[in-house]
Amino acid sequence: MRIALISDTHGHLDPLLFKYADTCDEIWHAGDIGAQEGRQLGVLEELRKFKPLRAVFGNIDDGKTRKELQETLEFELEGLKVFITHIGGYPGHYAPGIKAKLLKKRPGLFICGHSHILKVIPDKELGLLHMNPGAAGIHGFHTVKTMLRFTIREGKVQELQAIELGKRA
Repeated sequence: MRIALISDTHGHLDPLLFKYADTCDEIWHAGDIGAQEGRQLGVLEELRKFKPLRAVFGNIDDGKTRKELQETLEFELEGLKVFITHIGGYPGHYAPGIKAKLLKKRPGLFICGHSHILKVIPDKELGLLHMNPGAAGIHGFHTVKTMLRFTIREGKVQELQAIELGKRA
């Protein structure tokens, strides 16, 4: 299963995202989808039209988005337990309450967004891989739009790629 992972679009979908996600089976969005200003289709609808989508809401998302999505997603895919939320921190610096959830749920892959900083960090203490795809949108302090692309096979993340979508305009 090939995955395109994005976060923090804040209402913006870069055309390059579709190029890099074209070979993927699913798109995962780790929150802060953003307002659907000036779009014929909203961000969620446009992504769903393109590929199957799994997404959580983030702290900037409106009531409509919060009603449609959940704060967290938990599922198993190709033998890998996955836990996704928007505000999660990272190994050694988890957001309040996250480490307890990870200890209880025991995912092999923990995904969050929020920081606008692309990170992939193994957490040896919890036995998981942490991923944050950075920010794919144009709002925030980041200077380059980023995403991750990877394959899940036999319970493991493989063929991981960090992708730059260009400068934040």
